[in-house]
Amino acid sequence: MAEYKNVLVHCEAADGKLTSMATELLGVGSRLARELDEQLCALLTGTGIAPKEAIAFGADKVYVLDEKPPDEATTDYFLTAFDGVIEQLMPRVMLFGQTPAGRDIAPRIAFRRNTAAVLDCVSLEIDKESKRLLQTKPVSGGNALAVFSCESDPQIATVRPKAMAPLAKDDQRKGEVHTIHVDINAAGTGTMLLERAVVPSEGIKLEEARVIVSGGRGIGDAEGFKQLEELARLLHGAVGASRPPCDNGWVPNSYLIGLTGKVVSPDVYIAVAISGASQHLSGCSGSKTIVAFNKDSEANIFRMAQFGIVGDWKRIIPAFASRVKALKNE
Repeated sequence: MAEYKNVLVHCEAADGKLTSMATELLGVGSRLARELDEQLCALLTGTGIAPKEAIAFGADKVYVLDEKPPDEATTDYFLTAFDGVIEQLMPRVMLFGQTPAGRDIAPRIAFRRNTAAVLDCVSLEIDKESKRLLQTKPVSGGNALAVFSCESDPQIATVRPKAMAPLAKDDQRKGEVHTIHVDINAAGTGTMLLERAVVPSEGIKLEEARVIVSGGRGIGDAEGFKQLEELARLLHGAVGASRPPCDNGWVPNSYLIGLTGKVVSPDVYIAVAISGASQHLSGCSGSKTIVAFNKDSEANIFRMAQFGIVGDWKRIIPAFASRVKALKNE
């Protein structure tokens, strides 16, 4: 039986460039491969494949499907493709991003390969003695971290955006580019793509923002979020929200941060009038610094925050924004 070896990362690409999630996966994948004394392999999917860029960000070998996926390709299509790739390459570790595609495919691939997948990891290490992957992820609504290990191969994990740092791009790096053939019967898949809807967005994307100003039920209405948007612009950040503002129609659902929304890991997360329910904390617990403004001194958000102010946000935010403007003008 062939031996499982090497680290394989799934790199999503768009418009000829790797996504930021792909470069982060290559960064952590390169470190894990070095610790295992093995190679880092990259599997590229998406529009405008960029194999040389993947090598520049750390890949030793880059694999591209020999047939371009159809525009109407579904999860089932890629599930079959990845299953075939694993059958041929036999990776010891396979990493996906905690993206819609990664969350959909990783557990299903694990089921097919009779192994396990750990989702939303914020840290990955190699145990020196067993050479097994130690996968750390938030649990209990983000209030604790748990470490998982799998005895079967391939060891599969998805990685939270912004939890890992990419390597510095080196265009002089050398690597190999291979095409790989997988027998895919697209007609045999169980789902069909009916429509694609692109949600228009302005400014910085939530997943890529270094600063996020997020509002909760206590903001009161859509008008209140205009103040948060102004503060976010001053800080060159983005605006997010907990579940109630989205359900009430104050902001679009694309603002939702939490267990059923987006998972973010900014440098600074400013939580305004957010109580700190576990579902919301699951989406922002990876933030490097959390700043909380809430009139309830017992609010759960203060348990997670490094800095906090107890008071009415309607008084705090204008004063905070004014101070930011003053500092920018100095």
